[in-house]
Amino acid sequence: MGSVALVTDSTAYLPPDLIERYRITVVPLYVRFGDQVFRDGVEITPEQFYARLPSSPVFPATSQPSAGDFVEAYRRCVEAGASAILSTHISSKLSGTVASALLAQDQVPDVPIHVIDSLSTSMGLGYQVLEAAWALEAGRTVEEAIRRVEQVRDRLRILFVVDTLEFLHRGGRIGGAQAFLGSLLSLKPLLTLKDGRVDAVERVRLKRRALQRAIDLLVAEAAGRPVNAAVIHAAAPQEAEEVAAAVRAQLNCRQLIVSELSPVIGTHTGPGTIGIVVYPVEP
Repeated sequence: MGSVALVTDSTAYLPPDLIERYRITVVPLYVRFGDQVFRDGVEITPEQFYARLPSSPVFPATSQPSAGDFVEAYRRCVEAGASAILSTHISSKLSGTVASALLAQDQVPDVPIHVIDSLSTSMGLGYQVLEAAWALEAGRTVEEAIRRVEQVRDRLRILFVVDTLEFLHRGGRIGGAQAFLGSLLSLKPLLTLKDGRVDAVERVRLKRRALQRAIDLLVAEAAGRPVNAAVIHAAAPQEAEEVAAAVRAQLNCRQLIVSELSPVIGTHTGPGTIGIVVYPVEP
């Protein structure tokens, strides 16, 4: 019997060593600067994207992979000996990626393909994929791995701070944060992903205080229980490391990953964004 293949998309932006270790297939989304189109994380890196952003005469746009992109990825998995495919992707309320995967599912009848809507993105999505990998590595069935993904999805908490709401607004992903538009520049919005969409938490004066407020909320919710966590950033590596040190000191972290936001997500959050992902670890 073959193995269960894991497929995700580029917005997860998992560390390369974990992608390699668990043989995760990553289907890239697309970033477009005018007539130039790049595969997210393949033909344009976060560094290249943020270097280009300030001088670009056009605001970048994004699009999901096509059904054909998924058909190609699924067929590669089948050719490599997969007996089933677990395909977990960015929230359907932020992107059409899940819809493309579902269309492709019907075109590759060779093996069972399970498409999961993560209702998340970045390491919120990434950790769901990793939990599936860990379950399968421990000898669990694909059904048990799916249940574990769903448990993590339901318990996951993402809080993030953007330097400006301009990018979420222009990209059409502002969601509940619309209420914060027009705030004084000295006020920083603390945001979350709720039911797969961006939502507002509260206004905090100064970014550093907003990030500490995010940690305080997560510490209170964790109540001392062990968690897996990630700190994600858009062109702010030093700030991310400082936040990671605070998270490590104040939360009972079993695992802590620091990761960048992919260019596709950076298009909608803008540079300087810092996010924290936390969920309780099963005993």
